[in-house]
Amino acid sequence: MKLKQITKKDQLKLKEVYFDSIFSINEDIYSKEHKFAWAYQALENPQFEKSLLKGMGLKLIYNNKIIGFATRYPENRLSLLYVSGNFKRKGFGTIILKSIERNAMKSGVNKLKTEASLISYKLLLKNNWEIDSKEKVNIKGLIFERYRMFKTLQLN
Repeated sequence: MKLKQITKKDQLKLKEVYFDSIFSINEDIYSKEHKFAWAYQALENPQFEKSLLKGMGLKLIYNNKIIGFATRYPENRLSLLYVSGNFKRKGFGTIILKSIERNAMKSGVNKLKTEASLISYKLLLKNNWEIDSKEKVNIKGLIFERYRMFKTLQLN
């Protein structure tokens, strides 16, 4: 297992991880319609593309396959954090998150913020992130609840 910097040639594989991660979510949490609307953000939301192309990102490689990734865009915002469905809840998200936090500190960022889904906010809370507020957003006519969160970064 190794972490590496995301490159432009990773774009297709990262989107595959993104789609797999979303579609593996239990439908008790997000309906099939919600998952489709969310997944379409990779195709329709220009911020998604900017995050992959302009953001600082890391990919996690396991058995020569990208199984997860995260990006910061802009540099003080955790914009994407996804792990393939078969690798969820095994600590890989935490590995990626901790590395993103360390890289942010090394680049002079002392506070990260994000908008977290009903899935990722639990991981963030376990890693000492704090909830700023809960909000509802409309994506393709569907309401999504999410959390605005932040973490003040400190050397451990």
